[in-house]
Amino acid sequence: MYIFNRVAFLLCFSTMAVLLSHGEGLKADGFDYDIETARELSPPVGHVISPSNLESARQLLDPDLAGLIEKGWLTLTVGEPLSFRPHENYIKATRNNATSAALGSEPGILLNYSSGRPFPAELDPSDPKSGEKLVWNMRYAYGGDGGKIPEMYWQYRDMKSQKTERELEFKAAMMRMMYRHVIQPTPSVKDNRYKTYSALTLTALEPGDVAKTNLLIFYNSDDTAEEQGWMYVPLLRRVRRVATTMRTDSFLGSDIMIEDFLGYTGRIKDMNWSHGGSKHILLPMYRHDKIPHSDRKARREDYNFVDFSGHSGCFPDINWQVRKVHVLEGTPKRADHPVGNRLLYLDAQTMLPIFGKLYDRAGILWKYIIGGVAHPDTHLASNKGSGVPLIDTASVVDIQSMHCTTVQMVTKANVPKMKRRDFEPSALNHMAR
Repeated sequence: MYIFNRVAFLLCFSTMAVLLSHGEGLKADGFDYDIETARELSPPVGHVISPSNLESARQLLDPDLAGLIEKGWLTLTVGEPLSFRPHENYIKATRNNATSAALGSEPGILLNYSSGRPFPAELDPSDPKSGEKLVWNMRYAYGGDGGKIPEMYWQYRDMKSQKTERELEFKAAMMRMMYRHVIQPTPSVKDNRYKTYSALTLTALEPGDVAKTNLLIFYNSDDTAEEQGWMYVPLLRRVRRVATTMRTDSFLGSDIMIEDFLGYTGRIKDMNWSHGGSKHILLPMYRHDKIPHSDRKARREDYNFVDFSGHSGCFPDINWQVRKVHVLEGTPKRADHPVGNRLLYLDAQTMLPIFGKLYDRAGILWKYIIGGVAHPDTHLASNKGSGVPLIDTASVVDIQSMHCTTVQMVTKANVPKMKRRDFEPSALNHMAR
């Protein structure tokens, strides 16, 4: 009996040790999605949050967004909780380098980073450096190694007359040059002469007055280096550098600044960053196959674009689900910067800035930035299994001027055989043709 009890004790102890060890591993894995907590906090799937029932969900909403619902500007439909776990290669890289990255003595310097999420451990908002760590996590979030947007449509909408003023068509592409995880070559492309982490191109196709305008923006691997960006201007028939102040101007008459792309495309060192804590709120993350679509269909893909609804058609007609978020705030150091404060809600699982608000220099709310994120397994067949959260709709709502810009796009992730030379200033003339 003693031997039996002893063996049973050892087996029980070993089992408990494995479970505890496994539990610690899960706790340390910032890529898990606590679906049970989300279900407990969430209203029923399909529930529509409107002015009549707002109070039951107010605790799950950004307070200013709740105010817009209260005014009748929009309603929100609750979608099913869904994990957006990134590609396993990115997760493995994070585990292998979990304690390597460190902040330098000056803002904008990241030491010993090689791949994955730079600071995967839970960040303490009381740490004065946690805001800077959080923005580095955003900068190096997993978005794939290269992607294309063959069709993108921007609508300019006047919220006073509630009419669409004009529509622009673009194509876009983005390629990582360093810290690649899936698509060969990894971990970096060869001959990265500009020492960029990644590059983004945006080419206007229609209408004629802006057609062939071509923008190229670099994310420097060295954040302390001078910002690099170029634009081909058809009227001048030449390429000109994008000055720092141009990044905060209205781009082609829209409500979008170049600095707003992907949440924030400026230098990390040019802002004072703070961590505003963590909580659960509703974010526009959804299954593309479970939402109503617009009548517009992609020309070469089996894909219908996302539609818009609400006041003046300024809000993506998509589902919102309960997500854990980290609140990130950035205050510009530049005295003439038009933004007084940039507040971003980063989804804790993906580190993407899904929803944000801009305040002017007087501290008055200026714009809402909404990025709708579709799960790759519910999107184009080529996106399935990529682990890339797909931004396929966006909206920037300027409540001071009562104007908005809405964006529809079809996004293709981890596109193979993208060429580095297509992301150089010398290619701008050719790409605009």
